[in-house]
This record gives sequence, C-alpha cells and structure tokens, in this order.
Amino acid sequence: MVKLTLEAAKKLIDAAEQKSRQMGLASNIAIVDDGGNLVAFHRMDEARLAGIEISKNKAWTSAAMRMPTANLTQAAQPGGPSFGINTTNGGRIVILGGGIPLMSGDRLVGGVGVSGGSSTQDMEVANAAVQAFTAMTGKAGTHVSARIGSVQTHS
Repeated sequence: MVKLTLEAAKKLIDAAEQKSRQMGLASNIAIVDDGGNLVAFHRMDEARLAGIEISKNKAWTSAAMRMPTANLTQAAQPGGPSFGINTTNGGRIVILGGGIPLMSGDRLVGGVGVSGGSSTQDMEVANAAVQAFTAMTGKAGTHVSARIGSVQTHS
C-alpha cells in the first residue's frame, strides 16, 4: 500500500517547482493526503498571494472529487449539469485546472494543486508532480477521466 509521506510530498513539490521555473512561472504548490489534509505547501518567490488558498483548494478538490479539477470546468458553467458546485463545501470546490489526484492503481493517495499561471499552465506544472509520484511509486494510477454531471441513459 502506498502512503503519501512528507518526504514524498517534498519530492513532488521539487518536481513541480522545477517545471514551473522552466515555464517562467512563480507558482504556489500544495500536496494533500487521501483525506484532503495538507501535507506540504510551497510558495515560490513572487507567486501571487491569492494563489496560496487556490492551490490548496485545487489539491483538496482533486482528492475530494477524485478527479482533476479541470474535469469540473464545463459541467460547472451556467446551464451545465453541475452549475454552482463551486459554491458548495464552503466555496472550497475549485473548477479551474491545476488540481490532479494522486492515484496508485485504483486507490486515491492524495492530490496536488498548483496556482500561478493559466489553468493549462497549472495543469502542466501539476502533471510534473504526478509524473514524479508515478516514478517514485512505480505504480501508475488509473487514468482518472470521470466527469461530473454526465448523464447516462439506458435504452
């Protein structure tokens, strides 16, 4: 069984920070455990103050919802099946890209959240942490592609 330790979280932050620097960004990077509890946080020099809570909440959302935060974007738009979901859980649900769950097979281990660039850039930085996690554990996570609010019909 894979458990997310502080030492592992520091390595994930290092990988994300390196990617952020390569992209010319200053990011806030948060790592949470499978219960959404903060394990480690890092604010790069010059990273926006508002991004502190955004990154923490992206990490929490990805773990709590067991999906990348980007998967919530479309469904949460006006007229979408999950419109308003970002107002639940004390406003903690984030519908911006940059939060990705950390999976070991089918098991949730934690989540990573990044804030510092566009949603696409934040996803790329978060993905660097996910790749580092996979390299450390040797266990690729199940591809998490679940979308909230999708309607299934049966004939």
